[in-house]
Formats: sequence, C-alpha cells, structure tokens
Amino acid sequence: MKISRALISVFHKEGLNRIIPILSENNIDIISTGGTLKYIQELGFEVSSVEAETGYPSILGGRVKTLHPKVFGGILNRRDVSIDQDEMSDHGLTSIDLVIVDLYPFEKTLEETDKEIELIEKIDIGGIALIRAGAKNFKDVVVISSRNQYAYLEKKLVEKENFSIKDRKNLAAEAFVRSAHYDELIASYLSAEKGSLRYGENPHQKATFLGNYEEVFEKLNGKAISYNNLLDVDAALNLHNSLKNYPCYFSIFKHNNACGVAVRQNLVQAYKDALAGDPISSFGGILMTNKPINREVAEQINQLFYEILIAPDFESDALELLVKKKNRIILRLKDYELPKRIKRSAINGLLIQAADSKELKADELNFQTEQLATAQELNDLLIANALVKNTKSNAIVLVKDGQLIGHGTGQTSRVDALKQAISKAQKFDFDLTGSVLASDAFFPFPDCVEIAGQHGITSIIQPGGSKNDQLSIDKAEEMKISLAFTGFRHFKH
Repeated sequence: MKISRALISVFHKEGLNRIIPILSENNIDIISTGGTLKYIQELGFEVSSVEAETGYPSILGGRVKTLHPKVFGGILNRRDVSIDQDEMSDHGLTSIDLVIVDLYPFEKTLEETDKEIELIEKIDIGGIALIRAGAKNFKDVVVISSRNQYAYLEKKLVEKENFSIKDRKNLAAEAFVRSAHYDELIASYLSAEKGSLRYGENPHQKATFLGNYEEVFEKLNGKAISYNNLLDVDAALNLHNSLKNYPCYFSIFKHNNACGVAVRQNLVQAYKDALAGDPISSFGGILMTNKPINREVAEQINQLFYEILIAPDFESDALELLVKKKNRIILRLKDYELPKRIKRSAINGLLIQAADSKELKADELNFQTEQLATAQELNDLLIANALVKNTKSNAIVLVKDGQLIGHGTGQTSRVDALKQAISKAQKFDFDLTGSVLASDAFFPFPDCVEIAGQHGITSIIQPGGSKNDQLSIDKAEEMKISLAFTGFRHFKH
C-alpha cells in the first residue's frame, strides 16, 4: 500500500526525530496537533495543523482536538467502496494512511498520584479513538500505537518495504491490546470503591474485581467476598457446569480444586459422601450443589465450618438456620452461562483461549482393551473425567460409586499425581478395588497403569495420543483393566 498522508499526535516525542525526516523524504504529508505539531516544526519540517484541516480550534482545554469527521473520515473510509469515496469527494475529505498516536500516561500518573482531578485528565479520548479507528480500518491504514514500534516503522520506511495486509493486521491487533489494557487500568481505578476487595491472595496485596458477580449470584448473607473466594467460586462454577444435569451432586472446593464430590439420588447423602471424601480439607471450603438446600441438609452443613455455600435455591427454614452465622457467605445461583473465552495475565500482556467446554458422552469413549467397563464403571468414568478436567495439572482423579475418593493435583510427574491420589484414598480408608481413574493427559509410559492395577483400580480413562500408547494398552490387558481413550486432553494450569 502507498502511504501519502500521516496523522501524528503523541504524548511521548522521543524517537520521532528519526521518523519525521523519513516521512518528509518520502513526500508523505503530515498533519499534527498541539505539542507534537510544535515539536515537528522545531525539527524544521513541514506540517499542517489539525485545526487547519478541520476548520475548528482545539477546545475545552485540549479535550477536543481530533474528534472531527475530516480526521475520522480520513482514517475510516474504505478505499475500495465507491459510496465511501463519493462521500469523501462530496465533503472534501482526504484519506489518512498512517496513524502515529500514543496515549496519555494514565498508568504512570496512577503510580505517582491519587489526585482524581489529575488522573481524570490523563484519560485519553481522542488518542484512543484514533488508534481504534486506524486499527479497525487496517485494510487501508497503518496504525502505530506505541513508540516501541518506531524502530519497526523506520526499518519499513527506510527499506521501502510494503506494509502487507498481514503487517497491518498485526499492528491493528497490537493497537487493540494496548487499548484494552488502557481501558482496564481506567476501569480498575474508577471501580476501586465498588470492586475493591479486602486484599488479594495475601493481605499485603491490593486487589480489585472488574466484573459484576451479582449477574451470577444473589448474595443472601455473609461478609464481603474476597479475592481467593472468587477464585474458588469460579472453580466450583466450572465443575457445576459439568455435573449440573446429574440427579443430585454436592461438591466441596479448597484452593481451586475439588476435595470432595459425590453424585447421589438425594442431597443429604450427596453432602455426607462429598464430606467423607476429605473431611480434613473440607474445613473452610466452598460448598456447591445443583439442588435447593432443605432444612435436613442445612442441619448437616451447619456442623461444618465453611466459607461459602452456593445453591440454586434455599428453603425458608433452611436459610433461617444458615444465616445465623453472620460471616458465612450464602449465594443463590442465577441462570448463567459460563464465558466462552478464558483470559489471564502473563508477562506484560494477556493470554486468551477458548474455554474448555468439552463435555464427554458415554458413546464417545473409545475402549482400547477387550475388557469393557461395567455400567457403574462407565458412569464413574464420566464423572471422573469431568472432575479431572477441573483439577490443576498434572492431575489424577479416582472415583468409586459416584464419589471422589482420591485426587492428585498440580504435580510435575503423573506418577506422583497417581501416588498422591492413592495416598489420599487410603488415608480416609477407601477401598480402591473397583474404582476408576481419570488422567488429564496421556500416559507416556505404562507405569501408571501398572500402579493402578496393583491397587485394585479396574477402569481407566485418558486422552491417548502417546507414541507409547500400546505399552499402556498391553499393560491394561495384562492387569484386566478396561482402558478408554477420549481424544481430548484437559490440562488446567
């Protein structure tokens, strides 16, 4: 694409002195604003003001400078759309092919002061709009949204390299990432009072929640929800999505992992068996179920110290009992769909991925052994797979008769995860004979199958996909274990 005209409006001028001469040498017209305009003039190069372009002065103390159709029409017009070009001609507009804009330093100001008047004035409006406009129209516009990209721009211009559509799309993506980060900082500042949490993972860490959990839950009782509470609630909600269609389940979470789960026909038994899975870890946990809480189960739950109880509803006499402890958080679950994308910070940016929404069905299991699972084992395999999907990797889960009896979480070795799961089960006197095992990823060697067989585990579910799969299959055949592949890995880091 040919660059004929550039708009430059930046807070940080460092590095522009290398860019401006190259633009001039390439006969690229420059329009600019305020301090940037003055800087370019002092360098000795021709530049037109945005005010001359629009016929309108900068007003409201500089709050409104570039917000004008002559600027945004120049950026946003589609060069290959005839109606756009006709309107450009009718209104005397000229295309802008290169946008070089950075943003007011809101983040740096936030680090230096807590004075609201100063921070509000560092919220960029025109700059963010220009960046987004250029990024939206990347098919026809090159957008440079940070001085960190000046070297790249300089190289392209000096070597007279064309900005391919891929180049422009990549720059647009970077611009939107920058825009999103900027907006997140502002949202965090403005919601500090509403979304402020007592502290983060630890008391010395400040924390804010940018969201509205009232869309998901109605809070019926209890103290303010903490950072760690929200992480545990999120983990419980994800498992709930996998188990909500069972007749009745109860789960207990601690540190983002389920420490007790049971699928039963009635709520009291589901709670008792979930608690029996690990009564020690359940202390101070997060409790969740897919059935309304009645008085009978409330009396059982009331004997345990826990942080949060989540259910779709509460019978009045049950709620009357539960709210007697004022700090206990009681949440009524609303109709809610889980997000389809997962976001988390990493290094100096965001990692974004599709949510792990794969829910396994019985007819999707691909048994590799002559030995097939019994009806009870098949049901347990599906429950175990749902649990291991929601357990920190490396993960192994053991289930028997619809009850979580052992789990190995967050281990660097799959063998260690299995040994931890077996140790957990044995600690609480569970008989492993006839239990099933789920692994979040394939077995690279047959050692886990052998250990499982030695402890009476009779059925295994895992993704498959290892070059050594046949060794695991052969070991399973030898030990009379039914082995099913799913084809889906469920890492959770």
